Amino acid sequence: MAPEPPGWELYRTFLAVVREGSFSAAARQLDIAQPTVGRQIESLEAKLGRRLFTRSQRGLVATAAAREIVPHAEAMAAAAAALLRAASDEARSEGGTVRVTASEVMGHEVLPPLLASFGWRHPGIALELALSNRNEDLLRRDADVAVRMTRPTQQALVARRMGALRIGLYAHRRYVDRFGLPNAPEDLARHRMIGFDSDPSAFRTARGQTMRITRENFGFRCDSGPTQLAALRAGVGIAGCHVRIAEGDPDLLRVLERHFHLGIDMWLAMHRDARATRRIRLVFDHLAAGLADFVRA
Repeated sequence: MAPEPPGWELYRTFLAVVREGSFSAAARQLDIAQPTVGRQIESLEAKLGRRLFTRSQRGLVATAAAREIVPHAEAMAAAAAALLRAASDEARSEGGTVRVTASEVMGHEVLPPLLASFGWRHPGIALELALSNRNEDLLRRDADVAVRMTRPTQQALVARRMGALRIGLYAHRRYVDRFGLPNAPEDLARHRMIGFDSDPSAFRTARGQTMRITRENFGFRCDSGPTQLAALRAGVGIAGCHVRIAEGDPDLLRVLERHFHLGIDMWLAMHRDARATRRIRLVFDHLAAGLADFVRA
């Protein structure tokens, strides 16, 4: 008789330990007892016949065997979440859950008012917002609706272009009072610029750039968009910013407008099969109208 394969609950605990780095933190995240986490990891290791974690001064470290199965466990987690969302109500109902994914800046600065107005109109639909600068996989149903800065290419997706987001260079008035404004691109070498650390995806997806910018140009580096924006508002230095967002803050001053202007296309996407699910279609259409207005304004 073949041994019983590991159940989803063991892989769920395994993923929590990988993400949190310790049994105690995983237990808090799962809201279960720490000894239970330990027993489940031991059970999974026994069923797989492979050691999954080693201890170090920094906590638990995933072994090579563990890293091999992480993508498969993440796929199981995505499938479980999609199953719950699909089963949360009938396809034609205005109840249930819709999961939206977007970049951190969009999630912090642009989407909350749109999701608020949607919630006022459709109080029976629960909204989940997953913020990540990587593209969630709509084919695996990691999310129901995605706001993306690159055009989706999978044929199974329905994608609608919202328009081009304008990006400019900005500095806070406090920074300008202390250091002045650059008059030409070469003057930027004497200023502190805010930008990416190891993820240049925003520059890869931008079009219309008239200046070459690399990691070495940045005196303040961070891959978190909201943190870059907070640093800009704090007067740390000069940074790229969505023009619409900057226009809402009178203390942000445009820098080298003639020389620096980017356009990033915004797309809204969902799985083709989701068009038949009323709650997902309602969210998609609401965001499409709101984001199109945001881009045009």
